[in-house]
Amino acid sequence: MSDRKKFSFVSTFIGSFVALFVTLFIQVPTASAIPSYARQTGFPCKSCHFTPPELTPLGRTFKLNGYTMAGKPTVTSPGKGNTGALNILESFPLSVLLDTSFTTLKSPQPASQNGSFQFPQQASLFLAGAWATHVGSFVQVTYTSQGDHFTWDNSDIRYANSTKLFKKDLAYGITLNNNPTVEDLWNSTPAWGFPWVGSDWAPGPNAGALINGGLAEDVAGIGMYAMWDNHLYLAGIIYRSAHIGAPQPNMGVDGSGAPLSINIRGVAPYWRLAWQQNSKNNNLEVGTYGIHMKSTPGAITGLEDGYTDWAADFQYDRTIPQFRGDVFSIRGTYIRENSSLLSTFTNTGAAFVQHHLNTVQANAEYHLGDKYSATIGYFDVDGTPDPLLYPQVPFSGNANGDPRSNGYIANVSWWPVQNIGLTFQYTGYARFNGAATNYDGAGRNADSNNTLYLIARFVF
Repeated sequence: MSDRKKFSFVSTFIGSFVALFVTLFIQVPTASAIPSYARQTGFPCKSCHFTPPELTPLGRTFKLNGYTMAGKPTVTSPGKGNTGALNILESFPLSVLLDTSFTTLKSPQPASQNGSFQFPQQASLFLAGAWATHVGSFVQVTYTSQGDHFTWDNSDIRYANSTKLFKKDLAYGITLNNNPTVEDLWNSTPAWGFPWVGSDWAPGPNAGALINGGLAEDVAGIGMYAMWDNHLYLAGIIYRSAHIGAPQPNMGVDGSGAPLSINIRGVAPYWRLAWQQNSKNNNLEVGTYGIHMKSTPGAITGLEDGYTDWAADFQYDRTIPQFRGDVFSIRGTYIRENSSLLSTFTNTGAAFVQHHLNTVQANAEYHLGDKYSATIGYFDVDGTPDPLLYPQVPFSGNANGDPRSNGYIANVSWWPVQNIGLTFQYTGYARFNGAATNYDGAGRNADSNNTLYLIARFVF
């Protein structure tokens, strides 16, 4: 197919796609079907989100207090002596998410059809809300069309309480979760950071820090967190491997017996420290986070690889009263990963032992009310070149063993009602897997992987 015909096909498809959803949204009444947190609190979605998943100050307070704030009727029974108390929601805290999407690359993947429409891309069930007086949850299971099955997704179960420390408020709690940074209150850390949505098949750089999604839904952690005087936030969590679809007890292999590349030896400690400053129209956060872990790839004993990730982040939200409460947000994070790959080196998977990766991610967003938002983001990864760790492979490999990648992400979202959204997103690469041209040694250029992504999201 010629470039002109490809462009015509994509333009026609996009036009039809947008027209379909414009027609659908215009017919939706202004009253919205709101998810379980909204049903629990009686607050509209916009009270806790600028747009999902971005939290407002109230949304951060709700999460900090264990998802337990309730404004709707509950079933209660006082406890006394050896009689236990009861405080549960009258409505079951269940929500549903459905994503349908279209993805196309500037140049097709080798031997594949470009332009994929997924209906659905994914569908999720959430058990999200208060379980008891001090216990609540965000628990997600997700069906994906490519995997054709449900699997465990981001989950966070909390016990939360409060007291006084030095005559200042202290909110504290215990978290049980399966993804480092999923417990966090801000949108500058990986689990809830930009981009908020993404294709499940478009290519991405093959070098990335462990804390930047490398352990997501593959671990189980328990720890504590606290917020003092609504300013100082601390969290400490220890993680162990909890491989989905793998035998128990852990043998370092998946369900088919194939070796798992990441298998935590002992425990992996995660830390978080942040300071926030809030005023009527300004919210600022600066902080640091990180994780340290040792791993024996594909085994539970033997030589180890070691990783230490430390990061700095910031987030600033400015409400503009002159513009009817529009919000301007900027966020950023820097991640440094130092690794000692003794096991991988010994097994000829790396050319030398010591490596590092530097990751920079930043974005600026403007919220026009709670219906429209536009975001521009920048990302850059660089680190130690290694031709064995980053081998030459057509399409997905690195011709020069260099892990460097950088580019931008542009995102425009429209939420005609608070629980239905349409997003246009474009990802452009200046460098991919180490080079701008012929990055894989097979003639593919970085901008060949530029990705157009459209998604319609329904949450109810």
